[in-house]
Amino acid sequence: MICSWNGRLAAAALLGLLAFAPISLADDPPGILWNTSSQMVMEGMPFTMPPNSLKLCLPLVWTRPPPGGDQSCVNSNFQRSGNKTTWDMTCTGEMPMTGKGEMTFDADGNYTGAINATAEGVTVTIQLSGTKIGTCDKPLT
Repeated sequence: MICSWNGRLAAAALLGLLAFAPISLADDPPGILWNTSSQMVMEGMPFTMPPNSLKLCLPLVWTRPPPGGDQSCVNSNFQRSGNKTTWDMTCTGEMPMTGKGEMTFDADGNYTGAINATAEGVTVTIQLSGTKIGTCDKPLT
């Protein structure tokens, strides 16, 4: 039963990372093209989930975390102070969870971070990283 539940949690978290569809507008200002990676880590799992890599065109100034997550997830309290961003996450879908995200940008503007989420007492960490690889014309909104 625990393995089945862990498998459902892993599947829900992974699907959540892939769920956002890109939306862009023709008049958006130029953005930055990122090579992003996310990988779920769950204590007690006998295996490691493979990382999920995406190329994303994001605005020059972020007002929310990079896309990813279950469509039932809502991000709030997004804040940037210096080289660090933080936000809260609440998901109400099949696997309700709450969590906090944090990313730190290095001198080149690349980032590393994590989302720490809890669902039914089980903690899931989604490790995040992003590397700037160029510019782009239509950032996600």
